[in-house]
Amino acid sequence: MNNWYRAVMGMAPRPVPHWEHWSCPDAETYLTGIDYYDHPRLCRQKLAELYPQLGLGIPAEDTPKPRPGLGLSGETQTTDTDGRRHVRWGDGESGHWDWGRHFASLDEAFAFSPLEQGDFTHIPVVESRDYSDEEALYQAYRANYPAEWGDTPPPGEGSAGFYNTMFMWPLLTFGWERFLEMCLDPRFERIMDEFAEINRRVFRTFARLPISTVVCHDDIVTTRGPVCSPAWMRKYIFPRYEEFWGILRDAGKEVIFMVDGCVDAYAPDVMACGARGIISEPYTNYKALARRYQNCFAAGEGDNRILSRNQPDEIRAMVVEMCETARMTGGYMFCIGNHIPWNVPGEAIRRYLDLVVELAPS
Repeated sequence: MNNWYRAVMGMAPRPVPHWEHWSCPDAETYLTGIDYYDHPRLCRQKLAELYPQLGLGIPAEDTPKPRPGLGLSGETQTTDTDGRRHVRWGDGESGHWDWGRHFASLDEAFAFSPLEQGDFTHIPVVESRDYSDEEALYQAYRANYPAEWGDTPPPGEGSAGFYNTMFMWPLLTFGWERFLEMCLDPRFERIMDEFAEINRRVFRTFARLPISTVVCHDDIVTTRGPVCSPAWMRKYIFPRYEEFWGILRDAGKEVIFMVDGCVDAYAPDVMACGARGIISEPYTNYKALARRYQNCFAAGEGDNRILSRNQPDEIRAMVVEMCETARMTGGYMFCIGNHIPWNVPGEAIRRYLDLVVELAPS
């Protein structure tokens, strides 16, 4: 059983594992001395040797990568022919999810039927798949896992993730502003019922897979807290979490909830629905989570704003705080919750990683 799964289960593994959101090629060059773009495979191999706790994938080939246009000459954003802004992201640039622009009016949006659509393969909603045939959906997911596992993974192995656990479906389908126009209208109920039926197919599929964990993502909050009221969430969202995660628990799978922003207001609801714990951003109060739920999973306490300032004392103080939380719950993972983007100094990242080794519970 690997340390990552031991942390999910609150078993206080040593060393305490990392779960880092990593998009910083220049730091890879800095840490390894090997140019990420000239030798991506050699660079990652060296990084795995130096910092195996990151668990970053290693490319199969060492074919050079093109260098991104943004960020190298000082410019940090560009505008495309449709007037949409793009920013530097990792070794490339950001995209857009804007299928909601296809709905010319509110009535047109309310006329949309997720179940009638069924096939979202060519609709940019992150989970762009065909959901019309549950068995075909299962076979597509099953191909991601070794055939020799059969229906049961090795202990602690195998994971799946789903970005549109419930809240993201209407947000991605209709767009932010249209979603806010729609969400209080009685006609919205039918649409959410149909998205829920699509997700039943997804979670029944996950229940059959040879996996131990499912990461369920929904950005139900912003950095300031909830988007929608508790009453709205307890009508449209949390009952579905309880149902879907119950399907997984009955099949012996563990659920991790992933959410951006400050989830303090809804953490009790999420935990009551059956999550083992939460991975979020540093706006969330992880010590409160650890106090309330014994040995719960918790990750995301680290802050890239602190790394970006690259002040040694400030980075040390952050790691000390993270280590304190790690002593409060056996489910802790070190994680810079608001990402490690391309412009975080490599020196700061090295300092963070080395301080974790120095100060973490042993």
